[in-house]
Amino acid sequence: MLHAEVVQLLREHLLEGRIAPGARIAERELCAAMNISRTPLREALKVLAAEGHVTLLPNRGARATRLTQADVRDLFEVSAALEAAAGELACQRITDDEIARLAATHAEMARHYAARDLVPYYACNRAIHEAIIRAAGNAVLLATYESIGARIRRARYIAPMTESHWQVAMQEHDAMNNALIRRDGVVLALILKTHLRHKSFEVERAGFAVP
Repeated sequence: MLHAEVVQLLREHLLEGRIAPGARIAERELCAAMNISRTPLREALKVLAAEGHVTLLPNRGARATRLTQADVRDLFEVSAALEAAAGELACQRITDDEIARLAATHAEMARHYAARDLVPYYACNRAIHEAIIRAAGNAVLLATYESIGARIRRARYIAPMTESHWQVAMQEHDAMNNALIRRDGVVLALILKTHLRHKSFEVERAGFAVP
């Protein structure tokens, strides 16, 4: 297994909550599952530590990093600002084909919402947000967003989705899609900031962040 594959697999375990925040990284079991030695695993853990997903403990292995209340607040504040900026730029630069693909993804997400099928709903949701970021056509914005996006995804996967919040989130995505079609960057930026603020409230209220 290549180094990049080991890093990606471990990252997915952490982001999707298969390794809980604060849990010890079970190196022996992971090595057996991936059929690798401890050296490539530990190299991968160094990468994930640099990304903020893992805390390395001298002579004691590693643990999945916990996010504090302050971490969650700070991450969502920065993400909201980045997504709002991306929304304004995307409305100036997005192509008709990109708008059509985003509308198709939005329609697919709406079907998953109607079926209350959360996992594929999340996949479509993430694809929409990332497509708006890419459509902004700003490499610095994209790199900055990617550096914090993975840490926020941990909170999104683990925090429960209440029915009331899910309904509001879907309404906000309807509004996002309409703003994109109209290429209304000011409105899209405002919706994205509000959307991220609502998600931040839900995550913090759910008690995901542990001091």
